[in-house]
Amino acid sequence: MSETQDFETLVHELCGRDPRYAEGAYHFVIEALDFTMRKLGRDQQSGVSRHVSGRELLDGIRLYTIDTFGPLATAVFRSWGIRRTDDFGTLVFRLVEAGQLSRQDSDLLEDFSQGFDFDEAFIREYEVDLGGVRV
Repeated sequence: MSETQDFETLVHELCGRDPRYAEGAYHFVIEALDFTMRKLGRDQQSGVSRHVSGRELLDGIRLYTIDTFGPLATAVFRSWGIRRTDDFGTLVFRLVEAGQLSRQDSDLLEDFSQGFDFDEAFIREYEVDLGGVRV
């Protein structure tokens, strides 16, 4: 079985145990982590120097989301069960528990709390003011 098939099986099992999040949410977190590591120049490093903090990952998620989904971001996240940045933390820590990601002792689930407001990050950027009416 390939690494991709193993990950697919793991994600399917995670969703079966807790169906709050769709499989796409787990894939997105991994993609956003890769994006963040490249953006920070840590994709070629190893060990501690490769580590990405929760806040760094949230910033990467925000940027990757805008690039990937634009104004549809909030709708996509809702379809996956993601309502706030805490949900990303839950997904990350489930992947840690499943052995797909690693963490340092200083990494906490709370690092993902109140990271950013989805409407502010993904919707307001695309609103247009038409003579006092925002659309």
